[in-house]
Amino acid sequence: MIKQISVQARGQGLHEITAQINNIISESGYKEGLCTIFIKHTSASLLIQENADPDAQHDLEQWLNRLVPSNDPIYTHVNEGPDDMPSHIKSTLTCTSISVPFMDGHTALGTWQGIFLWEHRHNSHARRLVVHIQGD
Repeated sequence: MIKQISVQARGQGLHEITAQINNIISESGYKEGLCTIFIKHTSASLLIQENADPDAQHDLEQWLNRLVPSNDPIYTHVNEGPDDMPSHIKSTLTCTSISVPFMDGHTALGTWQGIFLWEHRHNSHARRLVVHIQGD
């Protein structure tokens, strides 16, 4: 099963999508298998990260912003704004696809894990994801 979804990212930061992914797995009717998620953008990414303490998400965002700052004079790709090239670099350093096993009809994540869309641009964007479910 393959399904395309749209996720509204309210600006830079981590946006949890675990519930949406579990809903798609449930809709598939499969009880166990593998779910692969792919983001169709070059300025946002995907990751599995702690979903219990928002400070962990905030710290990751601050760390990546320090590592890849906006307005660096070395950037030549600046037509779409000062956050565009840094967003492409951040996407390169993270993941554009992830695979998650599922059991009993939902993701087999750990207690404190969630699936996140990581928006690297400052403004709100509708991000398109392709979700592929393979299972029994």
